[in-house]
Formats: sequence, C-alpha cells, structure tokens
Amino acid sequence: MISLAGTHTALVTPFRDDDARSIDIEAFDALVEAQIEGGIAGVVPCGTTGESPTLDHVEWQTVVSRAVTVARKRTRVIAGTGSSSTAHAIEMSRKAEAAGADAVMVVVPYYNKPTQAGLVEHYKLVSRAVSCPVIVYNIPGRAGIDLAAETLARIAEACPNVVATKEATGNVLRAQEIACLLGDRMMVLSGDDGLTVPMMSIGARGVISVTSNLYPREVATVTSLMDAGKLTEARRAHLALLPVHAAMFVESNPAPVKYALSWKGRMRHGVRPPLAPLSEEGKKKVVAACEAFEKGR
Repeated sequence: MISLAGTHTALVTPFRDDDARSIDIEAFDALVEAQIEGGIAGVVPCGTTGESPTLDHVEWQTVVSRAVTVARKRTRVIAGTGSSSTAHAIEMSRKAEAAGADAVMVVVPYYNKPTQAGLVEHYKLVSRAVSCPVIVYNIPGRAGIDLAAETLARIAEACPNVVATKEATGNVLRAQEIACLLGDRMMVLSGDDGLTVPMMSIGARGVISVTSNLYPREVATVTSLMDAGKLTEARRAHLALLPVHAAMFVESNPAPVKYALSWKGRMRHGVRPPLAPLSEEGKKKVVAACEAFEKGR
C-alpha cells in the first residue's frame, strides 16, 4: 500500500466563467502543476472543495482523468468517489481506479443518516469493489452523521484496503481515540487546516488541505516540519497561516479559496448554485488575510 502521509490538496474545480457553466481545463491543469511544484504529496480531485455534488458524470470523469494525466505519477491522485448511494460510490470508485487514481476517498453517506452498522456495510461493499487504497472521509457537519471511532475500528478489521481516515470533525480528541484504538493500522489525516499541527502532535500523519490550493509550499512545509519532529518551526509556520486558514471559511467552501485564487490571477472565482459567490465583505476578509500573510513571509 502507498503511504498517504503529508499534505494533500483538496482541489477546487475551476470554471470558465463566473456563471460556472463549464470546466476550465487549462486553469485546472495549471493548478495541478502548481501543487506539484509546491511539493504537495498528493491532490484530491472531486471532493467537497471540488464542488463534486454539482459535477455531472462526464465532468467528474474529466476532472479525475485530467488530474491523473497531469500528475504523471509525480504526485498521488486521490479521487473523491463518495455518494449517499452505495451502488453509486462503488461505480465511481471502480471508474477512478480504472482511470489511474492511486486511491479513492469515500465520504460518509450524507443526508440519509445510516446507522453505524449501515456505515460498516457501506465501506465493506465499496472497499471490496476496488483493489486500491480507500480513505474514509468523516465530516459530520456536512454529512449529518458521525462515524464513531469504534465503527472505524470495525471497518478496519473488515476492510484491509481502508488505510486512512480524513477526520473533519473539528475534534482533536477524536484523532486521539482513533490512535488509541487502531495505532498504526489506520492513518489519520486532518480535514481541518487549522488543526494540522495539533492533530499531527498526537499521531496524525498529514492534512487534506483547502489552503494549499493557494499556498501549496507553505502548507506542505508545516507537515514536513512536523514529520521531521521540528515542532517549534512547524508551530511558527502553522500559526503564520492560521488567519489564512480562517479566511478560507468566512463563507461556504470553496467560494473563499476560489476568490483568493482569482485574486492571484489563477482562475475565475465562479461557483455553482446553490453556492453563492463570495460577498463583498468576504472578499475584503480574504484579501486582507492573504496580504498580511504575504507581507509577513
């Protein structure tokens, strides 16, 4: 199995115009190249940050395939394949593996609120449908259901290729529970940029980051320093980024980070409904945080 340690970028999906009608392939390719140049360990196309719920099947296939093509094995590609339908998640995971993705990330089924037993069955069926590594993505605030640490242990026992969990619970205690229950069997990745150092200090191995779309090298430096045991340096770099991390969530993700990328001239800032473009107040907060960070570097 591949290592999934380090910083992985939850890629945005650029659109050609502010109405977000079609994907901007050139901007997407440039974004992936910028991640590679910045030393990112991997990219994650078609996650929540990539507006996956609004991509049709052809668009999803295009984004995953382009990520694989541009990466050319220079960085890992972890495709978002989660769904509230187990059958759909199986189909997407198989297609991602066939397209050349190194791993798949499967979000906890959203809206339908399965029981913990249902979650175990969901991940058993998805993981058995593919041979590549599977990452569980636990984000109760969006999914409406929390995958308990004990449930993750049951999944780990039943599913050898479920090798990591992206924990976006906002709760460092949960990461500690997983570490106590599973040790090295399950790699924990922070799903919250602002918690990367706290979570890595108790055993997490990296982050799936929003901010690294904008500052890949700077975010990757934090996880590299933590991995090297350089806590003082990592803490300093992490705290410098903290206002930027906060600014990326002044409104619903990914509107803030897409606006920041447009401010840097890398793509247009359009998001698809039901998401709304960043408000004028939000724009001011994002620019202020980025300018302050860049001035302090």
